[in-house]
Order: sequence, then structure tokens, then C-alpha cells
Amino acid sequence: RALYRHSYPGRRNALDYAMSSPGSSFVQIKHEDLLFYENCGGGSFGSVYRALWISQDKEVAVKKLLKIDKEAEILSVLSHKNIIQFYGAVLESPNYGIITEYASAGSLYEYLSSEQSEEMDMEQIMTWAIQIAKGMHYLHAEAPVKVIHRDLKSRNVVMTADRVLKICDFGASKFLSHTTHMTVVGTFPWMAPEVIQSLPVSETCDTYSYGVVLWEMLTREVPFKGFEGLQVAWLVVEKQERLTIPTSCPRSFAELMRKCWQADPKERPQFKQVLVNLETMASDSRLPEQCNSFLHNKDQWRCEIESTLERLRKLERELYSKEKELEERERRLKLWEERLMERSNMSPSPTSLLMERSNISPVSGS
Repeated sequence: RALYRHSYPGRRNALDYAMSSPGSSFVQIKHEDLLFYENCGGGSFGSVYRALWISQDKEVAVKKLLKIDKEAEILSVLSHKNIIQFYGAVLESPNYGIITEYASAGSLYEYLSSEQSEEMDMEQIMTWAIQIAKGMHYLHAEAPVKVIHRDLKSRNVVMTADRVLKICDFGASKFLSHTTHMTVVGTFPWMAPEVIQSLPVSETCDTYSYGVVLWEMLTREVPFKGFEGLQVAWLVVEKQERLTIPTSCPRSFAELMRKCWQADPKERPQFKQVLVNLETMASDSRLPEQCNSFLHNKDQWRCEIESTLERLRKLERELYSKEKELEERERRLKLWEERLMERSNMSPSPTSLLMERSNISPVSGS
């Protein structure tokens, strides 16, 4: 399931090293060398705690696991300023865990949900958009092993005390081999259509998710708020719905998000191109005023997002109503067939059979 890409021979040794034997490629930390504090959230397949790595006198984050899986192997070969730093793992049953740096400012999701986020301006959004894109470009094109994250979202981007963003939680990630089949993981509002459908995926499934994170930073809204996962899946895959981009959103940001959300994965940009786009946008002298005006006039465009959500709720209600109608028609058809069978066993006359059919026809009254 975790395969190196044959066209990247320079990456093969790093992967073989990471997978040769449990714990061979990273520091093994004793469970007794950790002093646990509060639970600070849940990652994929495990709970995350703030803790003290006693022997190093270092504050860390510990993700408790039922077993050590590919996440430790992936993290052990990654090193980038916008990727969470891996320190080691606890390999003692039943106290398995992954130890990483602790990002004291919490997740990007938490920040965007706070009143503090109202102070955001274009410079901040651009800085963070570039940081996330650089981290993702590293995973796809510069890391010793090529990795697709598959669960990029604002909850999996954390912030250090000096407000640097770092991508974390690689529990859903896989080493990439050309294209690979994926089970449904991640969170539906951030997931690309092909990931939702468990189709073969490439690294541009992460590009789709990045577009959603960018939308979160620009709108400070929750994507598809109020909808359950499977409802979002139906809207995105079957109805080709995407998040609403307000009409007053600066064109360059709007175009970038639309490119990220293309249904065809091959039409989405690689992160190298995303970074080129962002650098071009950063040099546009007119964009800061346009963007800041957009950010500070949320009351004027938030209704556009609400209007779309209401339209989607209506669409979902109509679907539910049609499903119930079909269920009722199916029930009546089954009842009619059962009555026919009963009457045929009694050898009824053709006239009585026709009368019976007219009384309980599955299409009567429809």
C-alpha cells in the first residue's frame, strides 16, 4: 500500500530505510519519559495530548495510537519549516504514540473561529497561503519520499507561537506511486470528488483541499456549514456543487480557488504553479486594497453564502422527499404483487383480477 515511485530512484533508499523495521529510522522514546498534560484535540486515528518530554525538558505533542502505523514512517523522513517536526515514537504496547513539536497557538481552524481572526488582512492571508503551499510542494516534489496528505484541512494546520503555520496529522497519508487507490478518509467538505468516491488519486487531490483552506481564510466561514458528510459528498460528486465564492472576492483569489476545485484532477494546478500564482498576486499593488475591502465588509457578502446554503438545503429536502415517494411506490408495488400471487393461487377470474388491480394499483392517486 505504501509504494515508492519507480521514476524517483533517489527517493527509494529513504523509503526502504523508513520501512525496514519498526523504529529503525527514528528515535524511540520511553513512555515513562513523558509527562502528560491536557488533551488538545483529536487527529486521525488517535487523540493528541500536550506533554513534557522529561529527559529533553521539551514541550511536545503526543498522538496516542493503538499501533504504530505509516504515519511515523512518513514523518521520520520529512523535514521542512512548514511541516510539523517529528521527534520520535513510543513503541511500547499498549502505549504507542507519535511525538512531535507542540504548536502552542492551536490550529488554523480554531484561529479562524475566533474574534482575533477579524483582524486578518491580505498580507496575513498571503503569508499563510504561501506557507501551506510550500509545505505541500515539499511533500509532493522535494521530500525524500513523495507523499500525498489526503486530509489537508484547517484543523490539520497548526500555528506556532510566532504564527508560523505547519501541516500536521499524516494519519491518512500515503506514499505515492503514480496514482493509487484510496479508501475514504479525511473530512468530506475538504475532500476531492475522486477521494470521496475511492477512485485512483494523484497529488492534486491535495490541491482541491488547499482551495477549501484558502476559502476558509478568506471568508472565515465553515465549509458547507450545517450539512452532514454524506450530504456534502452527494452535493460535490453528483451535483457538482462547490463552495460559494462571493462576487466581491478579488478575481485572482477567486480564479485560484476555481482552478483548485476542478472536477478533473489533471486540470488542477500542482503546488509549484500555485506558488507562482501566489507570488504574482503578492506583487499586484492593487490587490491589498481590494482584498482588505473584501475582508472588512463581510456583512455585505455573507448573505451570498447563506443563500447558497439555503438553496442546497432545499435541494436536499427535495431529494429526501423523492426518496420517500419512491419508497412508498415500491411498498405499494410489492403489496400489489403479493395480492396478485394470493389471487392467482385461488385461480381468480380475469374480471376480478382486473378489479383488484384497479383498487390497489401502485400508481393510483399519483
